Amino acid sequence: MSPVMTGRTSVIANAGWYARRLSRMSVTEVAWRAREQAVRLAWARRQVRPWQLAALPPLTEVLPASRRRFTATLPAGTAALVPADARDAVVATADRLLAGEWEMLGTVRGDLKRPDWFHDPVTGRRSDPGAFAFRLDQRDERAVGNVKQVWELSRLQHLTLLAAAAYLTGDDVYAERVAEQLTAWWRENPFLSGINWTSGIELGIRLLNFAWIRRLLDGWPQAADLFERNELALRQIRWHQEYLAAFPSRGSSANNHVIAEAAGQLAAGCAFPWFPESGRWRQRSRALLERELRRNTFPSGVNRELASDYHGFVAELGYFAAAEASAAGTPLSGASWRLLCAMTDAMAALVDERGRPPRQGDSDEGRVVLLDRPARNRWPALLALGEALFGRRDWWPATRPDTASVLVAALAGRPAAAGSDLRHGSGGRPRVRPDRFADAGITIFRTGAADSPGLWCRLDGGPHGFGSIAAHAHADALSAEVRYGGVDILADPGTYCYHGEPQWREYFQSTIGHNTLEVDGRWQSARGGPFLWLRHARGRETAVTDDGTVASWTGEHDGYPAVHRRTVRVDRQALSVEFTDTVDGGRHDVRLAFHLGPEVDAELDGPEPDGPEPGGAVALLRWTADGADRTARLTLPGTLRWYLRRGQTDPVIGWYSPGLGERVPAWTLLGTGACGPGGRLTTLLEFSRGDDETAQAPARLTRGAR
Repeated sequence: MSPVMTGRTSVIANAGWYARRLSRMSVTEVAWRAREQAVRLAWARRQVRPWQLAALPPLTEVLPASRRRFTATLPAGTAALVPADARDAVVATADRLLAGEWEMLGTVRGDLKRPDWFHDPVTGRRSDPGAFAFRLDQRDERAVGNVKQVWELSRLQHLTLLAAAAYLTGDDVYAERVAEQLTAWWRENPFLSGINWTSGIELGIRLLNFAWIRRLLDGWPQAADLFERNELALRQIRWHQEYLAAFPSRGSSANNHVIAEAAGQLAAGCAFPWFPESGRWRQRSRALLERELRRNTFPSGVNRELASDYHGFVAELGYFAAAEASAAGTPLSGASWRLLCAMTDAMAALVDERGRPPRQGDSDEGRVVLLDRPARNRWPALLALGEALFGRRDWWPATRPDTASVLVAALAGRPAAAGSDLRHGSGGRPRVRPDRFADAGITIFRTGAADSPGLWCRLDGGPHGFGSIAAHAHADALSAEVRYGGVDILADPGTYCYHGEPQWREYFQSTIGHNTLEVDGRWQSARGGPFLWLRHARGRETAVTDDGTVASWTGEHDGYPAVHRRTVRVDRQALSVEFTDTVDGGRHDVRLAFHLGPEVDAELDGPEPDGPEPGGAVALLRWTADGADRTARLTLPGTLRWYLRRGQTDPVIGWYSPGLGERVPAWTLLGTGACGPGGRLTTLLEFSRGDDETAQAPARLTRGAR
């Protein structure tokens, strides 16, 4: 539930949201949330403001200095195992950080020498550092700016990367910058003061990074002075854990947030066991992490949020928490290691030939601990880490070891608790690459590994999302992604933003924003807010066949009063993908969208869009990949009027988001019209092999609206 509101205007403005949010909670959840809000208000007396730090009495609830040790260090010689190219990339990135340069969520920053922990560079707003955290509304951009930008910096992952450079080079200049900024953060963000204390997931991620910063600085002579013998560090580590113990995410909010909170609490309890509650915190967080990993994951290994980016994020949280637990001699259960292994195998099965995952659902490019140069696509690095922990299967894509895979595996003991069964292929690991995850409603059709460029097609016939609010879902039932040679041809447009810019948030979540059918002007699922869904379309796969040459898939969903049903047929030999859409229950107005990737240009052939009669249409698609010009032909249903849209803002359509905070224009083919009883909307996508005329230019090209 949101933080306590201040001011009559804010309460009125958010009354509708509160009512909708409450409607997705059980009676039990409403009761404990009310109690939690009362506790939060009572904690106002515990707030520490920056100017009060010097007057605090000495911390007594901690082991004496003579008994405080950091023992969760890396084995001797681990740094030498890091590949030279990975080491060089870390050092080059760290040197940019020393110069104050950094890119964060699509924003290039030059202020990282002395960062302002409360300033949002996107809106230019700065939140009040002295405000009581539970009275700040993190959704109010007027008060806090774009909160994702502020929180991202305060995850302190840039300091972990600087610490990695110190570890790999032995150069104290990196360690000194870490100490300077870490101390500044601790001083300027005391307990419950400011925006960086408003979300438990942020605290959990910070604790994981605290542990790794201390570990990587172990060879620096002042490391113990920065942590074990530093009253401020001890207070911050304790404050973070007290907060997480008191305010865990629960009920309808227990998604990846609760996993991050538990992972951070477990890591701190293992790495910094210096407090009377450390044993209890460690035990409870371990049990919570194991329970929520099970709860958040399908038996197939796919994350239940059905947002690809969060699958990788949750797996990474599990890797780092499990490594900490193993290093502390309190490993996770074998069942939890097997679950993490299943999540890793699922990642290896879902990626295309370039190692790119699906773009299903929300993405905020979340990462846990930064030990390598940042990359937009985290999955190759996660697969390298998974390979180091579990071993690879023969069908996996190739991976390259990096800093994280070497260091985390060394800490975990490869892995201390997983057992050799996972590394050597027993324990139920798939012997061939799975292409269907029936429980998640995900099917991947692709051409063989020897075919290059290869065809990759993801089909969505599963649930809307996870839990009653399905926070990171999109209204994308029966949508499809098609890639050729790893290039987005029919693309999922992505996410772009979370907070602020509501018209953009709505578009990237909308039904018309995806490669699927909109019926009677409705979204398939009813939206109650940026992270709140009131009604969930239930999708299901009804038939899947594959003879090796031709694969066929049929799915349907109940998000409309009428049933939308889609059949997709992939002919590997012909290099074609055919879509057939039907709508039961009478005549309906429909809009059918096909969104192209930003690398693809499009020209539309057929009757003028504003002509008196609908007619057939063919779109010629062109792009360049690996130095070669490529084409495809998209034959569209003739009963609809077809339009080309690109980069429009009123209404918003024709956009692609490469990552959070970024959007670029891209072509959208939009068909409008009606579909009656028995009507079929058939679309055929045909790729040219370069030696035939499958996708030669149509004789007459009409002008697309730009």
